[in-house]
Amino acid sequence: METISNGWLLRVYFCESDHHDGHPLEEAIVEALQSAGISGATVLRGVAGYGRSSVLHTSHVLRLSEDLPLVIEAVDTPEKVESVLQRLAEIAGDALVTTQPVDIHRPKPR
Repeated sequence: METISNGWLLRVYFCESDHHDGHPLEEAIVEALQSAGISGATVLRGVAGYGRSSVLHTSHVLRLSEDLPLVIEAVDTPEKVESVLQRLAEIAGDALVTTQPVDIHRPKPR
């Protein structure tokens, strides 16, 4: 593997019951990232978690929760990630948004 560039990892933490303008928040966030030219995004669904409210969200069989934790991850250049932060602040409400530097690696061509 070779390091091809330095980037930023963007993470957005929220619950699947969160919405923006009547649409699931994950759809609004992914569309905002795509519109900003972010190279890719992944929505991850957690099996358990809690946030600022300390309310536990779990996929325990007896609870059949429909409000599980979600995380969206995206990696791109610091400039591209920074360019979308204001838009995320507008649509993500109480979601926790984090960034951190990462090294981007790709396999060497054969």
